This record gives sequence, structure tokens and C-alpha cells, in this order.
Amino acid sequence: MPGPFGSEERVTMEITAEAVKKLRERTGAGMMDCKKALVEAGGDLDEAVKVLRTKGLAAAAKKAHRTASDGMVTVSGDSRRMVILELNCETESVAQNPLFRSFAEALAAQALAGGIGSVEALRAQACAGEPGYSVDQAISLKVASFGENIVLKRLALLEAEGDNRLGSYVHMGGKIGVCVQVSAAVSDEALHDVALHIAASDPRYVSRLAVPAQVVESEREIALQQSRAEGKPEQIIERIVNGRVEKYFADTVLLEQPFAKDPSVTVGKHLQAVGGAGATVVGFVRFRLGEDSGE
Repeated sequence: MPGPFGSEERVTMEITAEAVKKLRERTGAGMMDCKKALVEAGGDLDEAVKVLRTKGLAAAAKKAHRTASDGMVTVSGDSRRMVILELNCETESVAQNPLFRSFAEALAAQALAGGIGSVEALRAQACAGEPGYSVDQAISLKVASFGENIVLKRLALLEAEGDNRLGSYVHMGGKIGVCVQVSAAVSDEALHDVALHIAASDPRYVSRLAVPAQVVESEREIALQQSRAEGKPEQIIERIVNGRVEKYFADTVLLEQPFAKDPSVTVGKHLQAVGGAGATVVGFVRFRLGEDSGE
């Protein structure tokens, strides 16, 4: 006479390695989760997918508190319109999973197609790749697939103005992503070089005119206090303060940073040298994986 688990044991014996493999390929879920889902579904592959999805929606809330600081930054679009998006997970192994990466790319493509520029708006949309589910629910389903918290952290939509053009650069397989808008005078090569420079040098502002007045005043105050603490003569402190504020601009303002490929010139001077007086950067967005979005 079979024991209390006899029926489950018989079904388990009927679950083949090939069936588990097929379910893993469809869902990305772990081997044991796939086997359990197939047992629950009596070996039916489609039903097993539904089991995993149902459990995923239930499990998402339990994993929501877990830190998700890995993942990828991806860019979708062309010279007229672009979306940059960051999708987070917990570990490098999931971040490198092709199913996770294709999901991030699909979300960016959906945001681009719909002209969606906020996380909240995208989460509320019907998910293009998961019929019958919203993007928010589709993200929850991925929690079951990967066994980790999955977070759509941020996205931005950029649209070129007038004759301006957009370019992008993704560094280290999605650790840093950049979208940049330049004037029409900037060549494709220079556009690529500027995007690469932004990824490497982490500017905060396009020009010094874009730096908030309160930020400049704060830097001046810091420089003043430092100079006095160092015992600098009062008659030269103003000159020292001005020099340190200029150094702040050179560190944080894109057009005044030393150009990554030729530090003897600034980014602004380089663009004018290769594209003429009208060659400049209009704006940019830089996402670094795992950083605070308020940075």
C-alpha cells in the first residue's frame, strides 16, 4: 500500500529531465522549482508555467524587502528618441542571465514605443511580452523565475530637439549607460566619444550655467573655510577660493572637463575643434548601476 506521499512520488518519477529543461528554458526558474511545478501540474508543461506564475505573484511581496543592487542598464532608441532604463536584481548570476537581460531590453523597447518616461507609467502598462499581465505583474512573475527581488528602478525618455541628435554608450555590459543630446554640428565619431567620456568621467552638469547658484555658493563657502583653516593670508584667500571653485567646475561640468581622449583640451574645446563653433552638448543622462537615483 502506498504511503501518504505515494501519489506524488509516482508523478515525480514521471517528470523527465527533458521536461524540467523545457520549463526552465521557458521561465528561467530554478531546477527544483520547475520540478515541483511539474509535479503540481501533473506533468503538463503549460499548467506548470501557470503554477510558477501564480507562485511568483505571491512570492514577490515576500522578496520586496531584499536589496537589489545588481542588474543592468540598457538603452533603446535612435538619434531622435531614446529610453535609458535600469532593472535591478540581487546577484551577478541573474544579471548575466539572458532571460533577465532580454526582459530589461524588452521593457526599454516598450517604454520607447509608448513614449513612456517614468517608472510608474511603465509599470501600469499592459506588458507586451506577457499577454494578460501588466508590467508590474510581469516583474512579479520574474521573481518566481529567478528567485530574487526584481526592481524596475528608473528610466528616462529623451527626445531630440530641432536638428539635434541623440547618441548612447553602454559600458561594461550594462554597469553604466549614457544617453547624450548634441547639436547637429557634432559628427557621429565625436558623439560616440562624448558619450564614452560621460561614462568614464561622471560629469554632473553640461555647462557652468547649469550649476545651481546655491551649489556654487556652497563650494565657495567650503573653499573659504578650508583656506582659513590652512592659515592662508587673508589678502590672497579670495584668489584661492576662486581657483578652487574653478577646479570644481573642471571636475563636474562636462564642457569644462579635460577630454578623456586628449586631456590637454576640454570637452567643449574638442567639440568646437572638430565641429565648429556650433558644436556642443545640449544635455545628457547617465545611469550607473546601483547608485542612488537622487545622485
